[in-house]
Amino acid sequence: MWTGLLHKALMRAVRTGSLVLSYPDGQVQHYGSGAPQVVARLADPDLPRKLLLNPELALGEAYMHGQLQIEDDDLHGLLTLLIRSAETGALPRPLAMVRTARKGVKRLAQANRLGRSVQNVAHHYNIPDRFYRLFMEEDMQYTCAYYRSPDMDLEAAQAAKMDHIAAKLLLRPGVRVLDIGCGWGGLALRLAARHDVHVTGVTLSEVQLDAARRRAADMGLADKVTFRLQDYRAVPDRFDRVVSVGMMEHVGQPHYATYFKKIHDILQPDGLALIHFIGRSSPPSALSPWFQKYIFPGGYAPAFSEVIPAIEKSRLVLADLEVWRGHYERTLRDWQARFAANLPQVRAMFDETFMRMWRYYLVSAELSFTEMPQVLFQAQLTKARLGTPVTRDYLYQG
Repeated sequence: MWTGLLHKALMRAVRTGSLVLSYPDGQVQHYGSGAPQVVARLADPDLPRKLLLNPELALGEAYMHGQLQIEDDDLHGLLTLLIRSAETGALPRPLAMVRTARKGVKRLAQANRLGRSVQNVAHHYNIPDRFYRLFMEEDMQYTCAYYRSPDMDLEAAQAAKMDHIAAKLLLRPGVRVLDIGCGWGGLALRLAARHDVHVTGVTLSEVQLDAARRRAADMGLADKVTFRLQDYRAVPDRFDRVVSVGMMEHVGQPHYATYFKKIHDILQPDGLALIHFIGRSSPPSALSPWFQKYIFPGGYAPAFSEVIPAIEKSRLVLADLEVWRGHYERTLRDWQARFAANLPQVRAMFDETFMRMWRYYLVSAELSFTEMPQVLFQAQLTKARLGTPVTRDYLYQG
């Protein structure tokens, strides 16, 4: 029964690309036409049922566990075909109902109270640093790079990202900066070293905290940079600048008002903030249940229409909004290339399921930018209407 139902669903759903699919019972069916052309096999008899009931979760899990076998391991081609078909809006009714239901309960999945936030961070970031070093650059910038020129490599693009952020923060010697979600400390250390500012970085990851503190000591910056194991909601100090890069995706929509009010309250009267986060250029949606379970529990990339009400209520002024297109997919392709080149080291640390999970994550994340309406937002916020220059010329001087 389930095989027949999945066959009917795919006959309607595959609108772009060509899929040749072998079912567990030996049937071989052809769907769609044109590129990309993908050949795949379902090796688990229960997979048709799982794919119908929760397609995004089941697809990712099937790939992780080798139950979805793709010719030449063309995961990129298969996901491209499926995403393009889904984005046409012609999903079969059962699959459309699953997607609608996810949107209805997304706030529950993002109820990131303190204890849950600690668990969410540990799930993804308390993995040994040596794993992340296999695909990131030396500063371990786990966010979108800024490819200001076509010939930039990952190292140069990540440095350009940090310098662009520094310019928007209008730094001067002695300024006190709070880095919310400081990761391994790369941005905080670069700001302190290059701009003679004092930076406090907060994180909920003990692994990241230890690494950041070691780097500060090794670089002779321990007197200028302080790293704390602390939730942003518990920060008691006041600062001249606040920066948050790739962290707001973990705040959770129910907490946006708290997040921006906290930024307002800890900023000095002439202070400003720079918030760098993944978002959507389309109406609100929901995070994939596979990503929710395996990669970023409690995470969400919001439409800006979901963010601006919280900014307005916080009494912060949106001084500048920049939308990056084309940068994150290139970052992810660079990460994929390095990950693939270091697969022997990955396998020495983790099992095949973990390796396939991470590959699924990097490929599907890339396609969320190339085939879906995801972008990167940089919101510059001030307390005063004229708290920043009224043109962007200052960003490109010198």
